[in-house]
Amino acid sequence: DARAFMSAARAAARLKPVVVVKAGRHAAGARAAASHTGALAGVDAVYDAAFRRAGLLRVHDLDQLFAAAETLSLVPRIAGRRIAVLTNGGGAGVLAVDRLGDLGGTLAVLSPETMAILDAALPAAWSRGNPVDIIGDAPPERYRAAMAALLEDPGNDAVLVMNCPTALASSRAAAEASVEAIAEYKRTHYRGKPVIAAWLGMDDGSEAIFSAAKAPVLNTPSRAVEGLMQLVRHAEAQEALTAAPPDLLTGFAPDRARARAAVDRALADGRQWLTATEVDDVLAAYEIAAVAVVPAATPDEARTLSKTLFDGHAAVVAKIASPDIVHKSDVGGVELELTSPMAVGEATARILERARAARPEARIDGVTLHPMIVASKAVELIAGVADDPVFGPFIVFGRGGTAVEVIDDKALVLPPLDVNLALDLIGRTRVSRQLAGYRDRPPVDRERLATLLVKLSLLVADEPRIREIDLNPIIADAERVITVDARIQVSAETGLAAPRSGTQQGHPRLAIRPYPSEWEQTIRLRDGTSMLVRPIRPEDERLYPPFFARMTDDDMRLRFFARVRELGHAFIARLTQIDYARAMAFIAVDPERGDMLGAVRLHGDGARTAGEYAIAVRSDLKGKGLGWELMRLIIRFAHREGYEEIHGEVLRENTTMLEMCLALGFEAKSDPDSQEIMAVRLDVARAVEIDPTLA
Repeated sequence: DARAFMSAARAAARLKPVVVVKAGRHAAGARAAASHTGALAGVDAVYDAAFRRAGLLRVHDLDQLFAAAETLSLVPRIAGRRIAVLTNGGGAGVLAVDRLGDLGGTLAVLSPETMAILDAALPAAWSRGNPVDIIGDAPPERYRAAMAALLEDPGNDAVLVMNCPTALASSRAAAEASVEAIAEYKRTHYRGKPVIAAWLGMDDGSEAIFSAAKAPVLNTPSRAVEGLMQLVRHAEAQEALTAAPPDLLTGFAPDRARARAAVDRALADGRQWLTATEVDDVLAAYEIAAVAVVPAATPDEARTLSKTLFDGHAAVVAKIASPDIVHKSDVGGVELELTSPMAVGEATARILERARAARPEARIDGVTLHPMIVASKAVELIAGVADDPVFGPFIVFGRGGTAVEVIDDKALVLPPLDVNLALDLIGRTRVSRQLAGYRDRPPVDRERLATLLVKLSLLVADEPRIREIDLNPIIADAERVITVDARIQVSAETGLAAPRSGTQQGHPRLAIRPYPSEWEQTIRLRDGTSMLVRPIRPEDERLYPPFFARMTDDDMRLRFFARVRELGHAFIARLTQIDYARAMAFIAVDPERGDMLGAVRLHGDGARTAGEYAIAVRSDLKGKGLGWELMRLIIRFAHREGYEEIHGEVLRENTTMLEMCLALGFEAKSDPDSQEIMAVRLDVARAVEIDPTLA
């Protein structure tokens, strides 16, 4: 169950590092795995995308697993990826730097102050740079002085200290000196700095010395660097799990009915692939820019209809139109740079002849005509959706064009996407360096590209019958991002299954439950005021500070059971970035100003049979019935999602909340652990039986 796995994995990764080993990364290994288990499910790259999205740390072998466990269990955090290397062997230092480069780490630059300290403490032959090579005869005093200097340098985020055994100095003494410097730094600094040791040999008690100091120690430079980078990856994964994305889609409202109608037509005709016109309808419904499409059945019709395209373009492209021919170029089904209606008619005749000769069994509808896009300084990209048998739909982005498989520059991510996830996807490709601009080529608008990817994600979440989307090439430059060719495959098999209690949890094949837009609604309060109520989104983090600012100190205490005034990013991110598969939060929003007016949430247990509720209403709106409407909504949600029980804790002095709970059918009992708290519980089925409007 991919959705259950992703939900549990994301929840676990928020609490502690989760390291994953999965075999079968390459074709031979995958075949061996298949023969052993009897089935092979999914492509390894999709598993990578799933682990990354959940915040899991993947390693490729048991050595890496133990290296990760050694570092992650002893080092609580790392601030960045700038690494200082301290070594008594130049070769070992170079090996460490090479591995650091392989894994995307950054070699720290030593500050002038650090350089001056090291110049005074080390012999003249030291490396005078990072790695800090203190020479093979280094006594413990050199280790202590160099370690102290590197720990104090604000230009690095962690120190890798190494020792190569020599006959000139004691490795054990070097370990003791290093640990003494680490201990001194911890005594004078609130936060320690991560230190990882690579002690080659480790047969003289050095390992025990570092272990006693709770400093990770490994036996090779490569393993130590891998452990360091696991710390970096974990820190970045935690940051990604709580990053608040910008809202670039304000005002965007897809025409879902138009896209649905295009899919309906194809399936009614018994087709898997949408026609060019239907593809155009789907893309237009989600405001994805694409070149114009003019269908023509015959050469004469193509010649006549092409005149409209020549009004604004110097050349036209003709492509074969057939539901049975997916790769048009393979059958000679594309002709470019047609500069006159006569040339279009002649090209159409050639295309039809070649296609019929190459694929005599294919149904051929004619050709489609498009304006020729000339973009000498643009980058050709690909974006699309494919389907994995385990994790369902996933988004692909990379270098496009006819050689896309040969170049093999792509990155994958599981939907749904926000802008941050889309930008990260773009940044994980080699072509992203081209997008930054070079020489006389200005940079591509990455936010526009990210918006396209987010719209693709919304499309696949809205329409479960879409199996594959291929936008290739996408022409991207400083002024535009436009799709030149596109294809969409559909299937009547959506995977929809009967839900437990009447409501399907979004797209059934998405491994991560998407934003449940079906719960957006308008409510009316007792005084006739209307307001929008919708599920919370990660972008709503910005709404919380002004919302809390308009709650009294007493209301904040009743909500959080303590006197609080300032709530930081990490806390608010946990309120806004929820897993819709195991929790729900609704917020009431002023439809004109966009201000947040109230919120109610339900956090379910692992089995989704019971959930704990919480509610907050802006202090100036109390008494208008907003809290009542929000509570009824969360009960209705719980019923439709199959929850059996809602429970919560209320301060005994919060009589307004207790009275509302009792009126809604909750039972209230004193908490056995605190006389100040009342435990409230609602039997959802019983509540709906008493009040059918809650169903």
